[in-house]
Amino acid sequence: MCTAATYQSKDFYFGRNLDYEFSYGEQIVILPRKYPLHYRHADSIEEHYAIIGTAFVLENTPLYYDAINEKGLGIAGLNFVGNAAYKDYDANCTKDQIAQFEFIPWILSQCASVREVKERLNNLSLLAEPFNSHLPSAQLHWLIADKEACIVVESMSDGLHVYDNPIGALTNNPPFPYQMFALNNYPGLSCHQPRPTFADQLALDSYSRGLGGLGIPGDLSSQSRFVKVAFTKLNSLSLEGELESVSQFFHILDSVAQQRGCCEVAKDKYEITLYSSCYNADKGIYYYTTYDNHQITGIDMHKENLDGTEFIAYPMQTKGEITWQN
Repeated sequence: MCTAATYQSKDFYFGRNLDYEFSYGEQIVILPRKYPLHYRHADSIEEHYAIIGTAFVLENTPLYYDAINEKGLGIAGLNFVGNAAYKDYDANCTKDQIAQFEFIPWILSQCASVREVKERLNNLSLLAEPFNSHLPSAQLHWLIADKEACIVVESMSDGLHVYDNPIGALTNNPPFPYQMFALNNYPGLSCHQPRPTFADQLALDSYSRGLGGLGIPGDLSSQSRFVKVAFTKLNSLSLEGELESVSQFFHILDSVAQQRGCCEVAKDKYEITLYSSCYNADKGIYYYTTYDNHQITGIDMHKENLDGTEFIAYPMQTKGEITWQN
């Protein structure tokens, strides 16, 4: 499945692991400010904030998985299968009716902050309308964040839910309140060497260095990944430089990465971490690694013409190389 997280050092960072059994040929796509955005049941937007993110381009349309805009707002969609539910189009509805696949550009094109997102969500109806007959609506929920705040958005059968997220992380199922409640099972987790408290009658030994985080779950379920990424993120320390911060962010995501062969989803098909993204949301820089390419690759949106009318797309560099020293 997937994991998304935020991180703050000198700058604000946002990103995710995309875990799946195959790739759709994702690209890094920049939408300049004058690229027209057309919606199925809402007015077109001819000029907007510039956007950079990961997308599957279909019929010349970027379908975003995760992205940020030039104002420092980020959003990532994660699988929420079995819980996500959307509305049908209603000609009499007075709310903004936005198809699920339109949600990320609709938010990022016109909101500069989480505060503004919350205002927009008050009048939103997410629609089940698919992109086309071959691509049904993805069952998703979303992590949305800037340097000041973080929320989770979940569209379910009983309505649209918006939760403040003090952790700055999200995985898949169950719904976000249950993910948060699971942290109550681990009140004793610590980055320090454990102090034996099992029983006064037993003199248990700390038999090794490196016992910080003793008892943290290590399986690949979404609930366990939430606990682990929350602990890792909240205890992570780095210097404030760009290289150190970006490196630390990828280490946070690596703590919950999926390796081929460990999570079977169908016969001989395994989920892997196809890519990991890291956005410096303050500077508009997108960094990424892929399953077979651990070299960090960067794309700076501000090196492009952000007043253009055509989107700019870069294919992901998926083939790794080894640097030899002898």
